[in-house]
Amino acid sequence: MSGRKFKFKNRFSFYLLAIGSACGLGNLWRFPYIVGENGGGAFLLLYVFLALTIGLSLLVSELMIGRFTGTSILAVTRQLTNQTKKKYYLLGWLSLLLSAVTLAYYSVISGWVLHYITQFVTSFFQADAIFYLKNISVAVLLQNGWLQFMLASVHLLVAVVIVVKGFGEGVEKRIASLLPMFGLLVVFLLMGSLSLDSSKEVLRFLFYPDFSKLNWSSLGHATGHVFFTLSLGFGTMVTLGSYFKVEDHLPTIGLRVTLVDTLISILAVLLIFPIAFSSSKQIATDPSLVFDVLPAFLISIKGGLIFGLMFFLFLWLAALNASVGLLETITANITEKRPDMNRTLAAVLSVGVILLMTVFPAFSGAIFKNIKILGRSVIVFFDSTLINVMLPLAVLGMVFIFFKIINENDHKKLFISNELPTSVAMHSHWIFFLKWVVPVVTLSGLLMLFVS
Repeated sequence: MSGRKFKFKNRFSFYLLAIGSACGLGNLWRFPYIVGENGGGAFLLLYVFLALTIGLSLLVSELMIGRFTGTSILAVTRQLTNQTKKKYYLLGWLSLLLSAVTLAYYSVISGWVLHYITQFVTSFFQADAIFYLKNISVAVLLQNGWLQFMLASVHLLVAVVIVVKGFGEGVEKRIASLLPMFGLLVVFLLMGSLSLDSSKEVLRFLFYPDFSKLNWSSLGHATGHVFFTLSLGFGTMVTLGSYFKVEDHLPTIGLRVTLVDTLISILAVLLIFPIAFSSSKQIATDPSLVFDVLPAFLISIKGGLIFGLMFFLFLWLAALNASVGLLETITANITEKRPDMNRTLAAVLSVGVILLMTVFPAFSGAIFKNIKILGRSVIVFFDSTLINVMLPLAVLGMVFIFFKIINENDHKKLFISNELPTSVAMHSHWIFFLKWVVPVVTLSGLLMLFVS
């Protein structure tokens, strides 16, 4: 099948997009508190195993759908619907809806990062900068719905400008020079974190698995986070896969992204937990964990104001990168469904709808603060339902689409490389995981969530 006119200039462009997402909120914000919530080392081990098995298998399959069809997920499912007269297009709309709702929710959290950037900038003009920064917290943000909404609006505005001005090359130029700097900064802060007295207890918590601390919902939390951080089920990887050249070996690309993503996850908990434990003497499990503990650590070290500003600036840029990927997915799908609509209008209309969706998470601690859904606040319910329930369902749909759209001969050609003899043997293992292990593990995780 024919591909798109736009292609990644090189594989590094894709790595920047995928790894930039991994360096963002998924791993540095969400993963530490999920690990703490699920007992530490045993959950971390489970997560790493799932990422390198079902996560990798799914990532390769979604890239292949895009590469084989040369289109986005909505066009793929519409094609299946036309061929079979069955309503497979609903699977495409599910992925697109998840992308939009997740971007709305993600933009509010990205707004938290923007708020901390402004506070660090403002601190340079305060007589007592340390005292000023000690008084900022996520709790203040949660009580101010309009501030959260405005911050999310700014984040989405920047994202839509990048998508409209040109996806791919524009993102590459902005992120290429920043990712290595962010990596160096995280490593530097990690060294300081591991030098704290609490590091021994934290390392024991993380690397001496106690399987008795796993609960019924741990499998569902682990699979959901694997899907979220690797951008699986949204249709994003299908869209990006359609931008690859024929000669690009997708399994190798998928393996590299998964390995880096997993490494970043481990570094994130190593960075955050010693700091959190040294201040509270217990493993924190709150969604605001990073925002509550990291600024206090940063202002306690020499040059902390500069390091704090740099960290949150880079974190926001990485979050922006992930947001651009989601918005590009939505925009590409809309323009393929409506060829008469240009990218600018499609992107602007998408952001307008997404902005309306941000009202619910943005005002979750203000107007909706007394509303509880199954005993949880609006924003926590958003997080849990989207990532632990809806995303696994979308992933199962992707597996179904893969086997419907690509026959055995075609996925063999896409998987096996003459330059990699081991790819012949690995192909059968990959298909086994995709056909049997992924559905069984995903459904088991969903079932355990509901019985817990």
